Amino acid sequence: MVRKKGSLILCGAFLFVAWNALLLLYLWGRPPIGRLGEGGGAEPGGQEEWGVGRGKGGQVNLAGEVIRLAEEVEVQLETQKKLLKQIESHRAVWARQKEVGKRETEDKKDVKQVVVHQPQKPSLPPKESVDDQDQTQIKPTQKPVHTVAPDSKLEQLQNIKKKEEIGVNNELATSVAGPDVVIPILVIACDRVTVKRSLDRLIQYRPSPEQYPIIVSQDCGHAETARVISSYGDQVRHIRQPDLSDIRVRPEHRKFQGYYKIARHYHWALNQVFYKFSQSTVVIVEDDLEVAPDFFEYFRALYPILRADPTLWCASAWNDNGREALVDPSKAQVLYRTDFFPGLGWMLLKELWDELEPKWPSAFWDDWMRQPEQRKERSCIRPEISRTITFGRKGVSLGQFFDQYLRYIKLNTEFVPFTKHDLSYLLKENYDEKFIKEMYSAPLVKIEDLQQGGSLKGPGPYRVQYSSRDSFKVLARNLGVMDDLKSGVPRTGYRGIVGFLFRGRRVVLAPPEGWTQYDISWS
Repeated sequence: MVRKKGSLILCGAFLFVAWNALLLLYLWGRPPIGRLGEGGGAEPGGQEEWGVGRGKGGQVNLAGEVIRLAEEVEVQLETQKKLLKQIESHRAVWARQKEVGKRETEDKKDVKQVVVHQPQKPSLPPKESVDDQDQTQIKPTQKPVHTVAPDSKLEQLQNIKKKEEIGVNNELATSVAGPDVVIPILVIACDRVTVKRSLDRLIQYRPSPEQYPIIVSQDCGHAETARVISSYGDQVRHIRQPDLSDIRVRPEHRKFQGYYKIARHYHWALNQVFYKFSQSTVVIVEDDLEVAPDFFEYFRALYPILRADPTLWCASAWNDNGREALVDPSKAQVLYRTDFFPGLGWMLLKELWDELEPKWPSAFWDDWMRQPEQRKERSCIRPEISRTITFGRKGVSLGQFFDQYLRYIKLNTEFVPFTKHDLSYLLKENYDEKFIKEMYSAPLVKIEDLQQGGSLKGPGPYRVQYSSRDSFKVLARNLGVMDDLKSGVPRTGYRGIVGFLFRGRRVVLAPPEGWTQYDISWS
């Protein structure tokens, strides 16, 4: 029946074309209506009504002839338009009849479930060997999903997907990353055999190897470290940065060779994750970091927030001012926005890597990330209490800040079910107005008031104001928070404001009200 109706449609189209051809031949060879000089014009009884008449020498008026032909063509086109409408109406009827017949046929049959292989979010394949050099292309795994085969069902699914994409900015803000979202953990390793401590905790707290594949990317070619990593077998995937050569640098930068190699390693490893393994996001940790029990929960809950808010470019597990005396142990569930890029256990999306990869620096990648040209006024999420701590005093930084700050960072021990919390308060549209109002409504006090404490009532917050780079550094040192600035941004700062606990009271170190932007010269 379908073929018959298809033939009728083709036949109608053929007749339409043939009719046009015959009409053109007829009009071309037909004499004009009413020869000039015989009382004819466009209408009987008027040579001049349509401007048709003889010119000098008895020649036919060409303009009049063209107008006459155009009028006749217009009449014929109206006829053809009606014919086309009839064909279209018949076509719609045939299509409806076809759909009804298809449904009747399906109703007579038993609905059978067929297995259709649909690609899920790419996940990492099993580790091929201990000495895997990642020279083979890795294909995303496919999981059989039971679904109904008819086209109508597929169209319904496509429509649902479109609706979901339209509402993504509203829904993702309060939802969590579903179980199909793979969040790989990239461990950057070199020559520390103590990577075992980091891997032990990651594997201990990991809820699912499928949802959180662990990729250990090793540079340096250190054999003993390689053996430690390989001892985990299929629990991790061991990849090795192939270029172990020294990097040519300026003579005054020879002592920074390590920083150049780290930047090269990051570039290679992230290319593997996003462009070879085809992942959509990744959480980066280094081989000297230990994670908290809710590390994976934390990042799964923040993934949709990072997706939903274009003013965010990372989520970090680290609080730079996370020393035990500076954080509130009763607020393990509280998260903040920060303009300072923290690193030390952080998530980024593939879209960000697409932006950064072509201009990735040859060294000092973390400070490069903090430059305004890269940050572009975007922020990160950071916790009140860190979800990572570092135990690696030995490294290219030669223990910078470790003895003074890093070794005292408090690691969260309380599991917080972040995926059950509404984190939409972190979206810029919900966060900024409330944040500014709360910070600048806090009583303005002097540092002496905080140090003596006798005249202050309640837990705060209290506001201490700075007005210059030097005043910030003096106040920060006296209050026990980190005093360095990168591209003018203080550590943990948001809109220039640094919040922390001081002797049990909430304190904010803030610029004058009306702050607009960071001053890069403060670095």
